[in-house]
This record gives sequence, C-alpha cells and structure tokens, in this order.
Amino acid sequence: MSGVAYEIVDVFTDRPFAGNPLAVVYGAEDLATDQMHTLAREFNLAETVFVLPPTDSSATYRARIFTPEGEIPFAGHPSVGAAVTSMRRDLFPPSEVVQECGAGLLPITVRASGSATLTSGTPQLGPPLDPAPLLGVVGLTQDDFAGLPPRLAGGGLDWIFLPVRRDALARIEVDTAAARRAGVTDLSVFSWSPETSEAHARVFIPGTAVPEDPATGSAALGLGLWLVAAGLLPPDGTSSYRVHQGIEMKRPSLLDCTVTAVDGVATLATVTGHVVPIARGEITVPPFIG
Repeated sequence: MSGVAYEIVDVFTDRPFAGNPLAVVYGAEDLATDQMHTLAREFNLAETVFVLPPTDSSATYRARIFTPEGEIPFAGHPSVGAAVTSMRRDLFPPSEVVQECGAGLLPITVRASGSATLTSGTPQLGPPLDPAPLLGVVGLTQDDFAGLPPRLAGGGLDWIFLPVRRDALARIEVDTAAARRAGVTDLSVFSWSPETSEAHARVFIPGTAVPEDPATGSAALGLGLWLVAAGLLPPDGTSSYRVHQGIEMKRPSLLDCTVTAVDGVATLATVTGHVVPIARGEITVPPFIG
C-alpha cells in the first residue's frame, strides 16, 4: 500500500517540545475525505493539515484541516505550521502567500527565520453571554470572574471568551457534562493584564480527543476582537497584544498578535508564531471507505 509524506512540527514556539504539535501531510491529492480523516485520527493531534494544490487561481496552496472528530474550515496553528513547513520544503520562497481554506482566502507572511503571520478572516462578534453556566463548565465561581461579559468572537473560527482572574486559570477543572448541557464546544478562558497588554489563556474543546489546546491561533485572533469590544484595546488604529498559552500543559506557547479597529469595531486581527520541525516520514494511505 502506498504512503504519503508527513512532518510533525511544533507551532507557536521557538523551541522543540513546546507549543502545539501539528501533522502536515503532502502528496495527498488523490485521497478522499474519509482517508484524510482516518489519517488525522491516526496522528490524534489537535489538528492535521493537508497541503494541496489550490482550486482558486489567486491562492498559493490549499489547506484542508482535520481534527480527530472531522474537518474544520480554519484553524490558526495549522495555517501557520503549513505555511512555514511548505516554505522549508521549497514549495515557495519566504514571501506573502495566500492560503485557500474553508474560511476563504487568507493572507500569510512567511519568513526565512521560520515564523509566519496570519491575517484573520471576516470578524464575527456575538452578544454578551451569562457567565454563570460558563464558570460552571470550568469549575470556577463568581469570585473568579473578571467582570466583563463573555461573548463569542472569531476571525475564521469562533470561540466563547470568558475573562477570569489570573490565579483562577490553574484551578480549572472542566465538567464535560456541564459543557454538553450548556452547549459549549469551544471555550477560551483567559486573564488580561492591561499594564503589559498580555493575556494568559487556556483553551478547551470539551468532549473531544484533544480537550485542551496548548496554542490556538484562531482563539488568539478572536481575543483581539473581544478586547476591542470590551474597551480594553483602543477603538481606532492597530494595537499589539500577546497571548501566553499551554503553561499548565507543560507546553508553553507564545502568540504575538495585532488587532485593527475603526470607531470601536475590530476589522481584522493578525497572529504571528514560530514553527519548529520535530519529525518527518511517510505514513501508509488507509483504504477508501466511502
């Protein structure tokens, strides 16, 4: 049985065995969706990305992104990881590239140093939410709540953002049943330091094969939209902020971000991170099941 090439990389870190691990697969043009999904389950990482020829002439390449549960339209660490890994494999030089994915055409700046900057898709911002059920999902109390209303936000993939006190992050214990009852599937719990414009975050996908993510580019993008809406970043111009994630998982990650706003409304966000190569090889193509 034939195989396809893959690389394992750590994303949003400048050292190995930190950040968020990612499988990047090449030569999978002839694979069906169920075969890609089977490979993603075999890798059993938060995401596996398949780098394919574009179907849109304005794109540099196409990315199909899978979790162990299924295909998703977009995710940050697969986008950054695929771009840098493809540059290192000489698919294109360090440059401005365009990734085609389920969220549309997304510009990415890829650097020879091994980092990339991803620009968000269309911003989405939901209404304020009741914090009580969200606090219940993560085993925290009203005393842990940081006061500003939780809400959904995203620039390609949407997350619910719940602000809490810094010391509460280490005490989180996710109740999967409570998450199911509350209809919570994608949750970023974070603390914010206005003095340094830095967030410390934990990101959860309750009930999935990888229930906590050590670095989440899409959530970092959405956080910028939330921060502007909450009045914690300026209502006009471009502001920088930084997200620390993965500390409690012993996989520290660093996501450098910007958000641009006009009249109090965020119009786009960016996230930048490094990519560290870990392993490469060939994996057997699973049989077609469809």
